Amino acid sequence: MSYAELIDKLKTLPDEKRTEVFDFVDYLAARFASHGAPAVDQWTDREFSGMAMQQALRGMDDDPVIYGDADLRERWQ
Repeated sequence: MSYAELIDKLKTLPDEKRTEVFDFVDYLAARFASHGAPAVDQWTDREFSGMAMQQALRGMDDDPVIYGDADLRERWQ
């Protein structure tokens, strides 16, 4: 969901539900801050590499498989 979609959905909610959403966002922000996430310059190479790979592959589980074994020109043996 993009930010624009989120904003559009928020606009359709009644004021009381919008208030709940804002309270929840404040709760998440406070919870994240309390865990003291390490600053980017404090990450190890392994931590940064793992995060980068997660971000690069996010959402790919839902992508349809469009190539199969029959599409291969060469096979690794």
